[in-house]
Amino acid sequence: MKPVFLLLLLAFGACWAACGTDHSTASASPSGDVKTAASKTEPDRKTIVFFGNSLTAAYQLAPEQGFVALVQQRIDSLGLPYRCVNAGLSGETTAGGKNRIDWVLQQPVDVFVLELGGNDALRGLPVEASAENLQAIIDRVKTRYPACKIVVAGMLAPPNLGPVYTKAFRDLYPAIARNNRATLIPFLLENVGGDPALNLPDGIHPNVEGQKIVAQTVWKTLYPVISR
Repeated sequence: MKPVFLLLLLAFGACWAACGTDHSTASASPSGDVKTAASKTEPDRKTIVFFGNSLTAAYQLAPEQGFVALVQQRIDSLGLPYRCVNAGLSGETTAGGKNRIDWVLQQPVDVFVLELGGNDALRGLPVEASAENLQAIIDRVKTRYPACKIVVAGMLAPPNLGPVYTKAFRDLYPAIARNNRATLIPFLLENVGGDPALNLPDGIHPNVEGQKIVAQTVWKTLYPVISR
């Protein structure tokens, strides 16, 4: 982990209340509702839901600049029958996600990308509670859509919380993925976190160039899932 990543994660806490932007075919409103921008969706297109916090919501960027929209561009360029739904909500914790998931699941979901937990770490919440919440979210997805493919996006905890906590938090995501036979993105902010040139002035959220790298990281894991 890069030395400056601590500064990035500590600063992240100051932006919990910030509102994300919507992009691609749908997005999460501040209340957590999912709004679909494209009312005429081809019936044969499958749905990929990105369920997360401000990282998914692409804080302070235009809709087309976030990694969800960039992934949609990749999908469209290859003619793959998928639409991306951005269900990111800034400030979301795993507990908040558990409370919000039923609304999101009112639409069909074929692939579910789970990106939550970063705000739990910033609060120093018990890793066990985060694990229970993430599992509850996945359980509800599987109950509603048994054939849905799950992708889990990993995150790291700030090192000032101590080696025991940071290790437990780091190990949380591989365990969740393994226990649910889900596909794992080891670290969503790989090659972006802690690099001032790839983040907004807040030092937290990826900027336009950072979002491009995040999109590549997500695509590397997602493409094999949707191309099978």
